[in-house]
Amino acid sequence: MSFRFSSKLYRYALILAGVAVLPSCERILTPGFETEIASLRSGAYVLDPDHASINFKINHLGFSTYVGRFNEFNASLDFDPENIGNASLEVIIEVGSLDVNNPEFAEDLKGSGWFDVENFPQAIYRTNSCTETGETTFVCQGDLTLHGVTAPMALDVTFNGGGRNFLTRKYTLGFAANATFQRSVFGVDQFVNFGVGDDIQLEIHVEFQEAES
Repeated sequence: MSFRFSSKLYRYALILAGVAVLPSCERILTPGFETEIASLRSGAYVLDPDHASINFKINHLGFSTYVGRFNEFNASLDFDPENIGNASLEVIIEVGSLDVNNPEFAEDLKGSGWFDVENFPQAIYRTNSCTETGETTFVCQGDLTLHGVTAPMALDVTFNGGGRNFLTRKYTLGFAANATFQRSVFGVDQFVNFGVGDDIQLEIHVEFQEAES
């Protein structure tokens, strides 16, 4: 009986020891990992497309939230932690890469009644200014060009952390962002008056790698 009890204690001790080591493992795997914006390296960054996603959500007749994504996009970031206001972000989305897990409906969405990919193959977002709202959050004001129309759109950004990625050996920054815009502003207004939502919610997760000089 005493041997079993000791074995349990030993297992618990190992688990607790493992939990205690986790933070230090993070430091080993990502040397110089920082979660404070002020500690980051300034300069030009390019998107790591293997660790990036842009998802969109829209209300579907009040029954559900319909979710899709864009599979092809690129982005560049010019970033100075000492002058957040001058940060510059450009995102170029290939609208034809729209994916709703339904190929037939995706083709319909790419047609002239919706995004009209043939005439407007790209959506482009460029920031004008960024303002810190917290220790790891800021808001970027910019312009979104979609379906041949350009209109303002704000991007709420959260900084996840930065450091050297032990897999790529490149200095990397991680961000999450959210935005909401009305599709009717851009002339994509099919079924807006019949229960399909006008508000498009964007959910973005990206990693940027320091650009090679």
